[in-house]
Amino acid sequence: MKTNFFNAALFGAAIGDALGVPVEFTSRVFLSQNPVDDFRGYGVWHQPPGTFSDDSSLLFCTAESLCNGYDLNDIAARFVQWMTKGYWGAHNVIFDIGGVTRDAIQRLQRGISPTLSGGERETDNGNSSLMRILPMAFYLCTEQSADVRFETVSAVSGITHGHFRSAMACFIYVEVAIALINGADWNGAYKRMQQTVKQLAASRGFSKTEMKLFRRILTKNISIVAEDDIRSSGYVLHTLEAALWCVANTTSYTDCVLLAVNLGDDTDTTACVAGGLAGLRYGFEAIPARWVQGLVRSADVADLAKRLFATNLA
Repeated sequence: MKTNFFNAALFGAAIGDALGVPVEFTSRVFLSQNPVDDFRGYGVWHQPPGTFSDDSSLLFCTAESLCNGYDLNDIAARFVQWMTKGYWGAHNVIFDIGGVTRDAIQRLQRGISPTLSGGERETDNGNSSLMRILPMAFYLCTEQSADVRFETVSAVSGITHGHFRSAMACFIYVEVAIALINGADWNGAYKRMQQTVKQLAASRGFSKTEMKLFRRILTKNISIVAEDDIRSSGYVLHTLEAALWCVANTTSYTDCVLLAVNLGDDTDTTACVAGGLAGLRYGFEAIPARWVQGLVRSADVADLAKRLFATNLA
């Protein structure tokens, strides 16, 4: 596997995140008139240009843990370190955390197992497990069993988000990423994901009510949905659809992440989730060098990608 993929995924996600941080919660209408086209400083969270949010921090925590092999307890422990000490924070502090994630990490602090810590209510389906799940694609890209892949992704999602809907969104996303890592083009990766997910849902008898929520992704090509029908809120299904739509409807990394940011609302997470896949689709060299260099902790991210690559080869 090429080192390119690791850099592409980590930088791809974090740069999308950083582009979106200053305008999070901004409306689509406003951004259509004042579009983001580069890193901005301060804004909503009063952070310097190139600052990534909790999205990338938790993604990096996951990647860092995988450098030592897969250990659910270790991933969870790193999440606690992030919330309490700013571990993998852009500036070693946290400035944003979702309520469901906070509650789950507080359960971990009280000694609850990471297999039981995640919120399981329907209202617990924010996008905070989806935004950090990408590194699992590297761990699972040689795993032949879709059942094993689903159970592993579900467990990692479940540290904070234990509802089936969040697990399925993460699984769909990881399946697309795995196909790209294994050499498929975008259309091939998307079709492979659809086939795998539908076969697994049938064999496992997954809830038809839940699976119907994913019908725009699984029974059609998300690219044909009109922009007005794509939502970019913090709901996990909206984020997944928006991210896939952005990757499908653009032809470069730059266009993808800027489209994602300018959809408005949960700008950092939509662009983070889209940016990770766009990085894998187009490669690290397609990411503008000024953004790579301008990302806070760029050298640390590059080092993490190198170490994750080395672990993958072991």
